[in-house]
Amino acid sequence: MIKFNPGFCCYIVFVVIAGCRKPYTPPAITAHASYLVVEGLINSGTDSTIIKLSKTVNLSNKTTINPVLNAILTVESDKGGSFVLTTISPGMYGSAGLNLDGTLKYRLRIKTADNNEYLSDFVPVLISPPIDTVSYDVRDNGIQISTSTHDPQNSTHYYRWEYQETWVIHSKYYSFYKSNGDTVIERDLVNDQVYQCWQSDTSNVIVLGSSANLTKDIISNLPVTFIESTSPKLDGALSIVISQFAPSTSAYSILVKQYALTGDAYTFYLNLKKNTEQLGSIFDAEPSQVPGNIHSVTNPSEPVIGYVSAGATTTKRIFITNQQIPAAWLPVNANADCKLDSLYLYTFPPTSAVPINQENEYFNYNKGAKYFTVLIPIALLVNTMTGVVIGHTGSSRECVDCTIKGTNKQPAFWK
Repeated sequence: MIKFNPGFCCYIVFVVIAGCRKPYTPPAITAHASYLVVEGLINSGTDSTIIKLSKTVNLSNKTTINPVLNAILTVESDKGGSFVLTTISPGMYGSAGLNLDGTLKYRLRIKTADNNEYLSDFVPVLISPPIDTVSYDVRDNGIQISTSTHDPQNSTHYYRWEYQETWVIHSKYYSFYKSNGDTVIERDLVNDQVYQCWQSDTSNVIVLGSSANLTKDIISNLPVTFIESTSPKLDGALSIVISQFAPSTSAYSILVKQYALTGDAYTFYLNLKKNTEQLGSIFDAEPSQVPGNIHSVTNPSEPVIGYVSAGATTTKRIFITNQQIPAAWLPVNANADCKLDSLYLYTFPPTSAVPINQENEYFNYNKGAKYFTVLIPIALLVNTMTGVVIGHTGSSRECVDCTIKGTNKQPAFWK
């Protein structure tokens, strides 16, 4: 008699259903259309005006950077004056301080190499009021960075912020030596130290604030960003270092830039924020169209992404020192796999009677060291009986050279 096994039947049904699945690629992922994206501010003061032009790419595309090259960009006033922007780098166009008349309105004209023309709407010049404070609050699980501002004229009401973070990083080991390709030599510890570096990053979220519903134009302690207590951005302060090798007392710095917006610009960035940062759960807002103020003259039905404003920004920088970060916060040990090797000038390999110079095999890239085995020398190995140098310790570049993640040149603003 054959017994009925419901579990086995369910398994068969599952296998059949799974085998019948076909990959589904939504049209939005494979669409051939590529739309112009315009980013930047027409700076009315002495600071540079920089505009970035790019084209959208499909989500399935491996290339995410698609700059628009050889375009002609012109800033125009509503009274007929114009200023030409020049190419700075692929897709980046700019000019030194334009010193614009704040009583006029301005727009951006774009002519691309394929003879398409785009215009932004005329916009007023808005000068951001000063940032009152950029503050931080040390909490149990991290550090909250916030900002405050106000407009005594009670006329701004709509704000946007960007920020750039800079922080100290340290290698696992401090290298006193390096190879010149042929031999190990002493390292210039002033100009070529690779133990302490500075790493930077810019904001990738949209930070907005509005006082439109308040009686006074005041923004108080608006959250800008949060640094987790386990963030690598705090590793520089929490690493055990020797002050001689890491004299900096600051561990982290943030430069906050403040923009004044029109109501339309605020609505644009608010919708953009909802579409890019607040999607993913059933409770989030549905995606919506994000109309900007840039339009195609050549093809009026062509979507263009971006909002061009005119005005001047204000900035404020703060530092957080080593002493202001709780010592109890343990950094995530990104160098947990690092190990220290001893390489000798004269040694016999196992099962061989022929001596070799291990430093040539691992340090000196002109004498046999292979790319995937090249190590960086760290410290001397000395015969304790004779005082003769017999080799050096060494480790991989990831464990010794902080310049693979940042720069060992201290930023001019650092303290």
